[in-house]
Amino acid sequence: MSTVDYALDDGICVIWLNRPERLNAVVAELVDDLLEALDAAAKSDARAVVLAGRGRAFCAGHDLKEPTPEGDSRPRLDRLQDVTRRLRGLRQPVIAAVHGYAIGAGAEFAMGCDLILAAEDAVFAFPEVSLGLSVTGAASRLLPLLVGPLKAKELLLLGERVSGAKAHELGLVNAALPADDLMDTALDWAARIAAHPAAAATMAKRALDSGIDSSLDAALELEVSHALITEHSAAVLASAEAFRSRT
Repeated sequence: MSTVDYALDDGICVIWLNRPERLNAVVAELVDDLLEALDAAAKSDARAVVLAGRGRAFCAGHDLKEPTPEGDSRPRLDRLQDVTRRLRGLRQPVIAAVHGYAIGAGAEFAMGCDLILAAEDAVFAFPEVSLGLSVTGAASRLLPLLVGPLKAKELLLLGERVSGAKAHELGLVNAALPADDLMDTALDWAARIAAHPAAAATMAKRALDSGIDSSLDAALELEVSHALITEHSAAVLASAEAFRSRT
């Protein structure tokens, strides 16, 4: 796994997104490596999982400097959505430790987790509409559940950035912390979860997600349908070219 680091110690699995030179922006290799790491966590004796990012960001979203692959996009989009499916499907509770940017797909990765801790100066945003794109990581289902439908529409339609502290006010994250305390707190929460009987923690996660996830597959399928419509539009091509031409 060249773009993801994986470590297991004392019942806690820590998965690091590891493309720091690109702010952990999403490319196909990172998706494949992340899925491999999540599968390894599922097969391990870990009782809690922490998802974090190396360098200056958690995940800055899709790497817009990479050209859109040719051919049928559905398999690639389904593969990306598998990240949400795996995170939700793990028997272990997953804690996202978010610092720096959590943009687009990065914010969606965080929302796929069971708990979200954020640095106070972290930056969350959903810029897909402004780029002519569609959300693809179950944001259409999970974001309204976290912040309410009106605020979810505001975040998606305006695409404005919100700090970790503001995200906490909105209910998007469980807590906002000084950046220096983020990982220590995430590991402390993971250790507290790991100290509980594993089966009970799994059942609690399953019970709470049962109602939430009953509509998740429908949301994911609708997102893919919209993404297939928008991906090769003139607006998307123009915004991607503008991003790549930046110095």
